[in-house]
Amino acid sequence: MLAGVVGTGAGGILSILVKKPTPRFTGTILAFAAGVMLSIIFLELIVEAMVSTGHWPAIIGLTLGMGVFYLLDHYLPHHHTVTAEDTPFKGYLKKGTLLALGIGMHNLPEGLAIGTGFVGSAELGLSLAILIGLHNIPEGMAVAAPLKQGGFNYLKVVSITALAGVPMGLGALIGAAIGSISDNILGISLGFAAGAMLYIVCDELIPDAYESAGAHLSIFGIFTGTILGLLFTAWF
Repeated sequence: MLAGVVGTGAGGILSILVKKPTPRFTGTILAFAAGVMLSIIFLELIVEAMVSTGHWPAIIGLTLGMGVFYLLDHYLPHHHTVTAEDTPFKGYLKKGTLLALGIGMHNLPEGLAIGTGFVGSAELGLSLAILIGLHNIPEGMAVAAPLKQGGFNYLKVVSITALAGVPMGLGALIGAAIGSISDNILGISLGFAAGAMLYIVCDELIPDAYESAGAHLSIFGIFTGTILGLLFTAWF
């Protein structure tokens, strides 16, 4: 739960401290998060899934993870790019509320990934908790921006952004329970976590980074994030 609440809450605080976060700043953060996640997906989650049960459970889980997030992305509002120009003033509160609900729903399966990771190993679970917490920072900024424009005070903005991360705790409990049933379920669950994160990287983080920061800063962010992810897997 801390990964979700602290991540989105930190995004809300950062949105308040940085009065007008530039697209280049936001995009570079997203690209950096994408690079770190790619390292963990291919060096930790997929490898752990295949070691646990072989290729097929990992492939099944990967497919399920990407499929579930495709459905979530299709039916729920969820966008990282922070803008303040594209919505009339009277629609800011509605936009912020819908984003908070959408991100809260997305945090449930992200929590599944964390819980499953802890079943695989404490090191993997901790890595996922930290990375998904970092990933949630720009999500919190995306929720906070329209709420600020809609007239909410700072306490309400931070509270709402933090609450959007609460479902992650429930997801982590479910993931830990499911992953403990059998080795095959663990392999599928780890594959699911990899698929969910891969969808987030490919469909949200990288495209939003390119849109906000441009190609050069995005490539730099992905590169530095990947290097940190490699070091992260070596340390843990």
